[in-house]
Amino acid sequence: MTTSTPTVVLVHGAFADAASWSGVIAELQSRGIAVVAPPNPLRGLASDAAYIASVAAQIDGPVILVGHSYGGALITVAGTTENVVGLVYIAAYVLEEGESLGELQGRFPDSPLVSNLKQATYPVEGADPAVEVTITPEAFPDVFAADVPAPVTKILAVAQRPLAAGAFAETATAAAWKTKPSWALVAGADHAINPEVERFGAKRAGATVVEIDGASHAVAVSQPKEVADLILDAVRATS
Repeated sequence: MTTSTPTVVLVHGAFADAASWSGVIAELQSRGIAVVAPPNPLRGLASDAAYIASVAAQIDGPVILVGHSYGGALITVAGTTENVVGLVYIAAYVLEEGESLGELQGRFPDSPLVSNLKQATYPVEGADPAVEVTITPEAFPDVFAADVPAPVTKILAVAQRPLAAGAFAETATAAAWKTKPSWALVAGADHAINPEVERFGAKRAGATVVEIDGASHAVAVSQPKEVADLILDAVRATS
């Protein structure tokens, strides 16, 4: 059976996992919205977007893709999937077709994130080890989650999921916002992505924009109701 109310698919970004959406999931479920929060592999733009597209395509009925941070780049590509009816960007990268994260970021001053990344390697079958990055634990609270209680940020800092460094150079093969309606939340006090990057991408996409002045990059953790409210706007507009 298909339903006319979209299912919301929440795509987390780098240095986090699907549990970062917990507060948003609770808000949406309390309003009767079907939600899926898949694990984002964080191994590369093309492969991660293909995975998210596959998740969306296997859901009966319409889907709204919601991307946080790097997840925004993924929904930009995966959003071309036929049953995706809307895109919601939360403190996210909104790429143009043929553009990389590095290129988009490079047009604006660096955020504090850039100087606080720690490199490690991971094994790749049949190839040399690849590089992945996390945020240094001591910088994590300020860079990622300045408006989240300190005891919580201590846990988030050690539970980070690393992003493959190669993801910064991969280019988007599509820009779904050209054919699908979009919404965007700009985190005004974001130290991971320069808020100017978020504003620029959202404006270029013609998104309906909400800005929260004091919000950190972890706005879905610190202000789940506000994030859920924007997603609900998208649900209502596409139902």
